[in-house]
Amino acid sequence: MRIVIAEDNVLLREGLILLLEDVGHEIVAVVGSGPEIVPTLLEHRPDVAVLDVRLPPGFRDEGLRAAIEARKIIPGQPLLVLSQYVEESYAAELLGQGASGIGYLLKDRVGHIEEFQDALERVAAGGTALDPEVVSQLMSRRDPLDALSPREREVLGLMAQGLDNPTIATTLFITERSVSKHIGSILAKLNLPPSDSGHRRVLAVLAYLNA
Repeated sequence: MRIVIAEDNVLLREGLILLLEDVGHEIVAVVGSGPEIVPTLLEHRPDVAVLDVRLPPGFRDEGLRAAIEARKIIPGQPLLVLSQYVEESYAAELLGQGASGIGYLLKDRVGHIEEFQDALERVAAGGTALDPEVVSQLMSRRDPLDALSPREREVLGLMAQGLDNPTIATTLFITERSVSKHIGSILAKLNLPPSDSGHRRVLAVLAYLNA
């Protein structure tokens, strides 16, 4: 894959470059500030970009704002956002534009090499990858999903992480048929209109994140 990295921390940036190049990916550009992100993405049109949330000059939400702007200018551009801490509003705001090709991970997750690579590949392929800790904190909030059973909330939480039905089944030690039934019930309880099943899954995740 062709990858753009936006990270100002030298150690993490160099670690990402070594890690990604070691498994055969091409780093087409590296930037260290928020204002550089969109022009770089427009120039290189990478398969996926890895962006830090907080970047110079303000170290607040420059990476996130650039990600949101990039998705408006380059619809569907796959982005994997890295954050030092769980910042729920950032995840919800970014995914509010559409969950396809979006990932949000804590930086600690980069150390879990297989998990990080899996998330990166999932995002590049148009999927969703949310850090389990982000999902856990979102689940603890009071929300309008009270109609869902505990098992349905478990399934929706795993959907929010970007997992497919077979993986959800394995994680919860249930059959794929049971997973499909739970998802059908979730979609019905959330009053999602009949449409493409993949699109409805995204809507369900967005409803979950916005709860």
